[in-house]
Amino acid sequence: MSEWNHFVTMKGTNHGIVVYLDDQCSFEQVLQELEEKLTSNTSSGNTEISIHSQYRYLTETQRQEIEEIIKHYNHLSIKSIDSYVMTREEAHDLFEKSTVKTVMKTIRSGQIHSVKGDALIIGDVNPGGTVEATGNIFVLGKLRGIAHAGIEGDVQCIVAASFMHPNQIRIANKISRAPDYDVEGSPREFAYVNPTTEQIELNQMQHLQKIRPNLLDVFERGL
Repeated sequence: MSEWNHFVTMKGTNHGIVVYLDDQCSFEQVLQELEEKLTSNTSSGNTEISIHSQYRYLTETQRQEIEEIIKHYNHLSIKSIDSYVMTREEAHDLFEKSTVKTVMKTIRSGQIHSVKGDALIIGDVNPGGTVEATGNIFVLGKLRGIAHAGIEGDVQCIVAASFMHPNQIRIANKISRAPDYDVEGSPREFAYVNPTTEQIELNQMQHLQKIRPNLLDVFERGL
């Protein structure tokens, strides 16, 4: 190839080299130009390369072929191989985690209600009952059991209830036992992780928009 056809675009950054692969040409053309450009690359020292295939789906075999080319250059190493394309499994997982799961029931003692995404309970969570969610937890009833939001580590999640009187609230890896409430509990409160204190705190629902302004997206998804 006497002239490059710009099937491969390389950009230097402070964190290494980003390589964009054309997603319209054949994969063989991409490999050929990638190898030629790496051969002519004059960078010295250990350099990390991030590969981005844009809207081209790379099979495992194609990923290995790219890795084999880069392995020939001792000063280069692959940091990541990314694309805009999702597998069916990845798309399903993203959908599960970004939707509100609604149930109309009472979570009784000994029961564990666990969901991917946001959990909406229309009913009570009794003492000894547990609700777990990768996202937020909303209880349209009395929360008197255990609520664990952001179980995969998202500290931006909240726990909200019509009446707050929980045994325990967890958000990501933070744990807080509820303060002493009166018999009826405290109406329309939510729990969140304060970024300053890094502790779980309670606040009145009217302050929710200020503290978690992006939470409106949840309601637009169907809450």
